[in-house]
Amino acid sequence: QAHLVESGGGFVQPGGSLRLSCTASGLFFTIYKIAWYRQAPGKQRELVANISDSGTTNYADSVKGRFTISRDTAKNTVYLQMNSLEPEDTAVYYCNVDRSKYGYYPIWGQGTQVTVSS
Repeated sequence: QAHLVESGGGFVQPGGSLRLSCTASGLFFTIYKIAWYRQAPGKQRELVANISDSGTTNYADSVKGRFTISRDTAKNTVYLQMNSLEPEDTAVYYCNVDRSKYGYYPIWGQGTQVTVSS
């Protein structure tokens, strides 16, 4: 079955960087819109960034200029490069594959923890 595996989270100090990875099995990223979401303690899950099948990207205002979403088709992997991290970025980050265009339900990864603190 199709599933996603996220990795790359960890503990970093403010101003540090992390690169999150989302690797898919059982489906091909090239034809789907892929997104990164995050959920902080006590808060709702929010969209961080997404990338369409054509390569068009979109970012939440809070991460513009600091985060970059990209895709490696050969590896069937989507990345989220996170620079200049702030304590407010602390959350569990989830990869999402939107398949509604093709009549399928979305796929979510298990999440990876990002903690930004001194």
